[in-house]
Amino acid sequence: MNLLLAVVILYPLILLGVSLWRSRGVKSHDDFMVAGRAVPVPLLVGTLVCTWIGSGSLFGGAGLAYRTGIAELWFSAGGWLGLIVAFFLAARVRRIAEYTVPDLLEKRYNAMARVLGTIAIILAYVTIAAYQFRGGGWILSIVSDGAISPETGMYITAIVIVLFTAAAGMVSIVTVDVFNGLIITLGVLFALPYMVFELGGIGAVTSALPAQHMEPLGGHNVLWVFGVAAPTFLLILGESGMYQKFFSAKNENAARKAVLGMVAGVVVIEVAIALLAIVGRAAFPDLMESTSIVGRAGSETIILYIARHGLPLAGAAILLAAAVAIVLSTGNTFLLVPSTNVSRDLYQRFVDPEASEQRMLRVQRLSIAAFGVLALMLITQFDTILAMALYAYSLVGASLTPALLAAFLWRRVTVAGGVACLAGGLVTLLGIAVLSRLGVDFSLTLGGTEFDFASSDYIVIPGVLVSTGLMVAVSLLTPPSPREKWEPFFVPPGEGLEEAIDEERRHGLAG
Repeated sequence: MNLLLAVVILYPLILLGVSLWRSRGVKSHDDFMVAGRAVPVPLLVGTLVCTWIGSGSLFGGAGLAYRTGIAELWFSAGGWLGLIVAFFLAARVRRIAEYTVPDLLEKRYNAMARVLGTIAIILAYVTIAAYQFRGGGWILSIVSDGAISPETGMYITAIVIVLFTAAAGMVSIVTVDVFNGLIITLGVLFALPYMVFELGGIGAVTSALPAQHMEPLGGHNVLWVFGVAAPTFLLILGESGMYQKFFSAKNENAARKAVLGMVAGVVVIEVAIALLAIVGRAAFPDLMESTSIVGRAGSETIILYIARHGLPLAGAAILLAAAVAIVLSTGNTFLLVPSTNVSRDLYQRFVDPEASEQRMLRVQRLSIAAFGVLALMLITQFDTILAMALYAYSLVGASLTPALLAAFLWRRVTVAGGVACLAGGLVTLLGIAVLSRLGVDFSLTLGGTEFDFASSDYIVIPGVLVSTGLMVAVSLLTPPSPREKWEPFFVPPGEGLEEAIDEERRHGLAG
């Protein structure tokens, strides 16, 4: 047991040391935000995979798989589908060569779109960072047999992630994520076959599971599938950390290759985590009723429980190191992105356009610390990591993603339409969340089944309907945007002007 605690403590200290060493190479704000736009494909693949495989997968997704079975893969599959779409956008994103998603929103729409996008990202990403802190607290509590309380572990995790992120920004993140990705892959791919063998094979595992665990819908209906798949699909397409890492790529080709590697890595790891959690249900069914982790769902700790009680010492050490890697790599990205939004999209854009590189770095590092504190405060508002994940994903997916996709895919979207989309998504989700806490009922019975559209499972549905509906309606009711607004998102530099004008006429935009 002492060895496991040593692994959990020493591994992040080693990564922090690497981060501090790499911080010596940070000479400018550009280095801090996008690593000097010089990240090669292997490093980019590693950091993209580690960004997506976070506590939402390790705890929320695994807990859902433990409770529901293979139907959990709908939660993950939404993200996989989004990655396929992202593959076709990656080169265009890198070609534009901005720094943040709000940069793209202002370029395509206006300054108000930048502000609204920044608000959505900060609210969602600080929430996502918060449940990395909670996950780290669980890890420390479990491996120390309660000697470190979940709350104390949470504060320790927050301090480490804040220091790690503030040290060197994107430079340190892409460096250590190669190691993190390797550890994560080794950990889950060792634990899964080992546990199946220990339980007597696949037949023995399936016979110990509830019958619904092997059903594609897991006893749910199609609306439930949409409710859990849509947030991950919409988040990945509006995921600012992914776009910021595209901006860090050496070139357009590198960005596209990195997405292919990311798809392969994410699918393998998420399927392995889900299957490991399902095997864990067969091995440790008592966790279904457990709320031993400070009143939270014990099922969300199934991967840690397997490491602590189901694996040999070496395997447990690797899997716990993987858990630490997941928490750290995701936490630092989801603090870096909103802090970049503050330093660039708010401070430099509206407060001090002539700010020096050193002042920008100070603002960003102070923002990282401030968001760390805010994340700790947000943790008290949710019962499970899955609920936190779905609310955060829905916030981005219902407001930012439709406007961002329209920027690349629909020439007819107008400035007013984009702003209406962002505002409509934000107001709808925040309004429903606030009103439901005040007692307003958002339940609706469809096909004999009651759905609470204020719950984390379904809140994305009204949000997307309102934001997308407003975007389409307002765009069609307002004059088309001038060519200079949409051209950078559709016409690569060097392509013929005549071809672009012909295509524009086909879409009914030219006079």
